[in-house]
Amino acid sequence: MKKRWIFSSIGAVGAGALAYLLRDETKREQMKDKARSLTDKWRGGTPEDMPVDKAGEPELDNLENSKMVSEGSQFGVNYYNELTEKEREILEKSSS
Repeated sequence: MKKRWIFSSIGAVGAGALAYLLRDETKREQMKDKARSLTDKWRGGTPEDMPVDKAGEPELDNLENSKMVSEGSQFGVNYYNELTEKEREILEKSSS
C-alpha cells in the first residue's frame, strides 16, 4: 500500500516539474532539441551522417555507384527518394 502512494507522489511531482519546465516556449524548444540529439546519439548518428546522401556522385572513391547510375540503375535513386520522404514525414510530424 505504501509503495502505491510513494510511486503516485513521485509521478505527481514529476508531472508538475515537467509542466513547469514546458510552460515557456523557448524551454520547450530546448527540451525538444535535447531529446532529438539524445535519440540521434542512441540511434547512431543524425540523418546528415548517412552515406546515402553521397550515392551516385561521380567521385574516384565512389566509382561503383557512378558506374551503376551511368548504366541506368535506379535502385540507389529510389532508395534515396524513399529515405528523404520518410525523413520529411518525420520532420513534419515532429513540427506539428
